[in-house]
Amino acid sequence: MDRYTQFTCMKFDRPAPHVLRITLDRPDKLNAISRAMHGELERIWSVIDADHEVRCSIITGSGRAFSVGGDAADLGEVEGRDPAAGFNADFRSAAALVMNIIDAKKPIVSAINGPAVGAGLAIGLLADIPIAAAEAKLVEGHVRMGLAAGDHAAIIWPLLCGMAKSKYYLLTNAKLTGADAERQNIVALSVPGVELQAKAIEVAASIAQSAPSAVRMTKHVLNHWLRQARPVFELSLALELSQMNGGEAAEAMTAFVERRAASFPNDSGF
Repeated sequence: MDRYTQFTCMKFDRPAPHVLRITLDRPDKLNAISRAMHGELERIWSVIDADHEVRCSIITGSGRAFSVGGDAADLGEVEGRDPAAGFNADFRSAAALVMNIIDAKKPIVSAINGPAVGAGLAIGLLADIPIAAAEAKLVEGHVRMGLAAGDHAAIIWPLLCGMAKSKYYLLTNAKLTGADAERQNIVALSVPGVELQAKAIEVAASIAQSAPSAVRMTKHVLNHWLRQARPVFELSLALELSQMNGGEAAEAMTAFVERRAASFPNDSGF
């Protein structure tokens, strides 16, 4: 396990032969994704691909949440940055979070054990086999915070549940339970929370017992459906980042903190 000591925002264990479980480990912050954790989530998959003992991985959250998305405490770090350099850095980082999951050679099972929001939901749904606790709460969240639905949404939701349902959930930010998400084909499986980890291990162990090359080739081919949508993803990400310091995002965040309805101008010009 020495290769994993570089990752300080995660815990690791091997719950079955050839299976590695990654646990996001900021339970006091509901596993909000800090800049440090974001960087680790960008790098972890190539490290796993180089670990010859691993054939399948599981990703889950510590405590009562899977991940509530980006850590708002990091927003202050962007003040004073050169706008162009900041945009370029954030674009590369956010794109890597998504594409490195898609391009990982070995299958990933997500065990969505609790609230999954925004970038946290991206990790859960981009996994090859997302499994959610029936009572877990899932919400895309971007529009509610005054941002275009970047991250994973444009690249994968239409494939999962079709355009009509995608528009409904992405434009309204309606919450789903894990059970709802299974009915809408947004996750592969939903089980009671007490059974979640055992089910994730069972599925990962089954994959790990299959022919490794056949498994990886199958994943690689299927993920071409996502790769061909990369231009859609990159545009959605660029639009999201362009709004980060805009008035709508500022009003949405203020309204959220003040626990009131946001008030937006009638015409943003887009």
